[in-house]
Amino acid sequence: MSTASGWLALSTPGRVCLFGEHQDYLGLPVIPAAISLRIAMEGAYRDDREAVLHLPDIGAEERFSLEGELPYRAERDYLRSAVNILRREGYTFSRGVECTVRGKIPINSGTSSSSALVVTWINFLARMSDQRRALPAMELALLAHRAEVLEFGEPGGMMDHFSTAFGGILAIDFQPALRVEDLPARLGTFVLGDSCEPKDTKAILARVKQGVLRIVAKLARQDPAFSLDAAAAGSLGPLMRELTAEEGELLAGTLRNRDLTRQARLLLSHPSIDHRLLGTLLNAHQEVLRIILKISTPKIDRMIAAALASGAYGGKINGSGGGGCMFVYAPEDPAAAARAIEREGGRAYIVTPDAGTRRVGEER
Repeated sequence: MSTASGWLALSTPGRVCLFGEHQDYLGLPVIPAAISLRIAMEGAYRDDREAVLHLPDIGAEERFSLEGELPYRAERDYLRSAVNILRREGYTFSRGVECTVRGKIPINSGTSSSSALVVTWINFLARMSDQRRALPAMELALLAHRAEVLEFGEPGGMMDHFSTAFGGILAIDFQPALRVEDLPARLGTFVLGDSCEPKDTKAILARVKQGVLRIVAKLARQDPAFSLDAAAAGSLGPLMRELTAEEGELLAGTLRNRDLTRQARLLLSHPSIDHRLLGTLLNAHQEVLRIILKISTPKIDRMIAAALASGAYGGKINGSGGGGCMFVYAPEDPAAAARAIEREGGRAYIVTPDAGTRRVGEER
């Protein structure tokens, strides 16, 4: 399975956001976990200089040149943007590539299927380029973020790219500098539930992100030292008078999520943890996401409630919200939680934390 033989097979996980939903693009900490639903890409060189990708899961095929700056054919043309980003970084392709992509990650559901695809594709291209580089996880994540988010002016953050590139359970800090920490907690099984409700990630991210950024701008005009990272919840005093009731609630929810993430990080910083406390923290996070950020849906609320009634310890919506997936932590009887989710009309997957992107047969 080496590029020297002309054949390469790679695998990359999806992810759940344990804590810190809607925080990474604000520079606040997040705790994602890679999960054992993965995307696989395998392929070889071609005799020309074209890229050909077979996508049987969606009944599609992509074909384009690896020469020069590629024009974009769609709003989110990530496959071509990845090539452009790598070429700007000095990668060259004297031969084309042809590969097949298959995946188990639910699409457009908040489990990072698109980021897993971009990470896998950049990993594949770098290894198959004339430079034949196996990129470190940090470099791979940053390149994927450029290709998927920055290149198209999207409102999303970096969490998905780090989680799928590094794998495991991560604590990611963005202030005062970017730092990725591998958390040692030994966790049991989760049950992911796909509501099968379509979601508009871009619109939801823009609504929540822009709402919080307007609040920060307002408060910074009164106190230039104000920051979401340092603000103490409940002690903002006169600054709160600058906000409407709705803005004050959104700010309080943002700071509550930040503090829950910090509490969870302390918990997950040890191999052996209080698993029921983890569930309690997940439930508290979901309450903020449902009531204040308003990103949950009635169906997802029912799926979570049913899974909790079956014995799961805690759960929350996953991803930007407005549809897509939820998950629960169910280390004792995940099958019961899965059945409960499916009785509410969801599609259930029993998953565990998993490794990051890797060559098939390669241990990380």
